[in-house]
Amino acid sequence: MFLCSSPRTGSASRPSSGGARAAGRLLLILALPWLVVAPATVAAQDRVLNLTLERMVDLGLDDSYGIRRLQLDIERTRSLLRAEQSSLKSRVEMQLATPQFERISDYKWNSELQKDELVHENTRRWEMDLSVRQPVILFGYPTNGTLSLNNRVYRYSQIGEDERDVRYYNRYFIEYEQPLFQPNQMQNDLEGAELDLERSELEFQEDFIQMVHALAEDYFELLEAAYEGVIAAGRVEDLEQATAAADSLQSTDPARALDHDQLQVALANAREERQQAASSYRLQAENLKQRLRLPPNDSVAVDPVLLVEPVQVDVVRAIELAVSLAPRLRRVAIDLRESEISLEQTRGRDSFRMDVGLTYGREMEDPRFGNVWQEPRNSYTINVDASIPIWDWGERRHRIQAQQYSKQRAELGAEDTREQIETSVRSEIRNLEEYEQRGINMRANLELAQQITASTLRRYRDGGVNLVDVLQTIEREADTAQNFLDAYLGYRNALLDLERLTFYDFQSQQPLLDRYDIETYMTLQP
Repeated sequence: MFLCSSPRTGSASRPSSGGARAAGRLLLILALPWLVVAPATVAAQDRVLNLTLERMVDLGLDDSYGIRRLQLDIERTRSLLRAEQSSLKSRVEMQLATPQFERISDYKWNSELQKDELVHENTRRWEMDLSVRQPVILFGYPTNGTLSLNNRVYRYSQIGEDERDVRYYNRYFIEYEQPLFQPNQMQNDLEGAELDLERSELEFQEDFIQMVHALAEDYFELLEAAYEGVIAAGRVEDLEQATAAADSLQSTDPARALDHDQLQVALANAREERQQAASSYRLQAENLKQRLRLPPNDSVAVDPVLLVEPVQVDVVRAIELAVSLAPRLRRVAIDLRESEISLEQTRGRDSFRMDVGLTYGREMEDPRFGNVWQEPRNSYTINVDASIPIWDWGERRHRIQAQQYSKQRAELGAEDTREQIETSVRSEIRNLEEYEQRGINMRANLELAQQITASTLRRYRDGGVNLVDVLQTIEREADTAQNFLDAYLGYRNALLDLERLTFYDFQSQQPLLDRYDIETYMTLQP
């Protein structure tokens, strides 16, 4: 483990002294603009939030509008799935014809006279149909058939010149309808709704991790600004020590007077850079407060401690995690399955099909309504309807061919996605190893640069080196600290990218779904 809290930190085994020094520098450079510009505001602040990466994520996800939008998308697809599941249960329907009046003349065939005759109709019809329908499910599998219990009752009257002919009719029967030689629409609709819900959940997971990583990037940007302020404060401290040494030297050696003037210019520039770093940090902190939706009187702060912890990542295991945990490949598999369903639906369109319908029940007709429930007769119907395509100029064949191309494209997409995942994982692991090693090396270089600076300042106080060597040493230490910061940020970004690809946290050795408990966010809270 390597620790860096400031360019002047000692060894990694004793971080407390360096951490205290870095904290003091950071408080100093951050307090300057507030003490000068708005002391009343500082006094009115309610609290200071010391941010860590975990706390940053928690604050960003708490009551987030983005999370609520994602939850609404999942609830929408979940409701559609429930609707499809409900369609497989019993349904009660009632149809009313109240009333149906007809007064019309039309030719009708008279079987007794063996000829057409003009018949004048003046009818009144009141009808009610009550049906309880149940899709037929065998062993949990929809058969695309429907079984129903039905009751039909109507009152029919024919008004003549001298009298009115009234008939009452009642029939209750069982009906079974079964489509044959065509796609199972019930099963396909149900599976399509299940796939839509799964896709919505996978999209939620991807968007959730994207939000987490966006928050992490904001955190590291604030950490970068804080550490740059520490670097600027370290440069000022070194130049102040050199200036004090130059004051002592010019009292005994008048030729050193020019050193004092040059150091005053360098010190003024360094202080201005420190002020700019403090202003940049303050602006980023204010922007971060707005994103986190914090109260106006609150303030945020980060501890500028940089840790480069070596992470061991096995390439084969990382690829397996990217395939099994990450949603990307599963989403491609969903697209492939939907293309297969579409191909099945296309093959069933305008193809040979048959519909079988069977009914069996009891019926009664009588001029008096009270008699329609007495002494009913058996009744039944058998219907077999078939549709046989003969010639369509190749329309169906071309539609099937087009859908087959869509399926092949989905299969190529799945293969290509898998190769991209493998390539990206290997590349990110190489980036992680490179930045990790760079961070370790630059941490060692920074310690060496700090020692050289301290030694050079001692020699300058003793008159052993000139001012040019001092200034070069101070700048070299600042450059080394900046390079260490760049390597650290590259290391953290490589870790974030690897997490996004594999959906696995290699530092805590747990899947991201478990680390952030993503499933609890998928339910919309009332």
